[in-house]
Amino acid sequence: MSKLTDGFFWGAVDRIKTLQRSDGAIPWYAGGVVDPWNHLEAVMGLNLCGEAEAVSKGFEFLINTQLPDGSWWGRLGSAVPIDDTLQNFSSDGMDTGEQIRETNFTAYVATAVWHDYLLHNNMDFIHRLWPVVTRALDFVCRHQTPHGDIVWISHAPTGDSDPIDPEILEQTDSLLTGNSSLFKSLSCGLKLAELMNESKSDWVNAHRLLGQALRDKPHRFQRQTGSDMKFSMDWYYPCLSGALSKKDSLDRLQARWDEFVVEGHGCRCVSHEPWVTVAETAELILTLKSLGMDDRAAEMLGWLDRQRDENGAYWIGFEYESKVFWPVEKPPWTAGAVILATDCVNDLSPASHLFLHQGL
Repeated sequence: MSKLTDGFFWGAVDRIKTLQRSDGAIPWYAGGVVDPWNHLEAVMGLNLCGEAEAVSKGFEFLINTQLPDGSWWGRLGSAVPIDDTLQNFSSDGMDTGEQIRETNFTAYVATAVWHDYLLHNNMDFIHRLWPVVTRALDFVCRHQTPHGDIVWISHAPTGDSDPIDPEILEQTDSLLTGNSSLFKSLSCGLKLAELMNESKSDWVNAHRLLGQALRDKPHRFQRQTGSDMKFSMDWYYPCLSGALSKKDSLDRLQARWDEFVVEGHGCRCVSHEPWVTVAETAELILTLKSLGMDDRAAEMLGWLDRQRDENGAYWIGFEYESKVFWPVEKPPWTAGAVILATDCVNDLSPASHLFLHQGL
């Protein structure tokens, strides 16, 4: 029995399962928004902890709600912070955010399906989900610009599968964190294609061009909004993606380590706020482990024990100047990220190398 199944994560697992709806969706909070990326982060955490029924429901939700073009609806507009007293609810209790179809949200299904295969080696599951993954990554590739970056949101009709005019794509921004995650998802998709003995030359080309953009074309990201690199995810995600060399990744982390890392607490969400967030810290831990910084990763993982409530669920973050957990919420993706980091650092499951570069 490992830390994944010995009861240590019971509180975190219970938080996710309590939020999971009858249709399998895992929202940000009770009655709140659902997006495929954060939904799947929680599903992967449940999968590591042996929650087969909840995991099956989570994948069924995606099978049942995928749009004709391969994407899923997500939502923006949720009030931030997502404290119970500040949520932007409509009269029926559901969040009133704007519906969107985001490329990164859509692609993450490839990562979750490859993770499931590493855990269970279940080809029946792969055969069932392969058409879902194929449609999702085909949707993503349609939104790649000639420069290699992939725009963050789709404005094409949901039933449309035709190529998109590059001039139209140029009017939409490409996000650095999202593109880094997309690079990882395409990597996982290509591993699934190997399993299925299918040639996906368009995915190979998209993966190659995206890697070049992440390494050599920083000007292609945040073209519309501008980037002052205040978000920690824009700092560490290119390193986690596997697109950068080890040396470039280590140099990138070292250059701004003191801006984003608060010793004994974790990783700031934004560089100028006294707020560390658990999910970002867990992802930074994965990044460190992927670069061979095992001792540092294990040390930071220990810090996260302080971010648990009395039942073992994880707060979204900690405001260390006021010494309060804030916002007063425990999102399911946060729990999923910590479980994934714990597995990776301690090599507890056959999927522990998912986010290590040699795993792909």
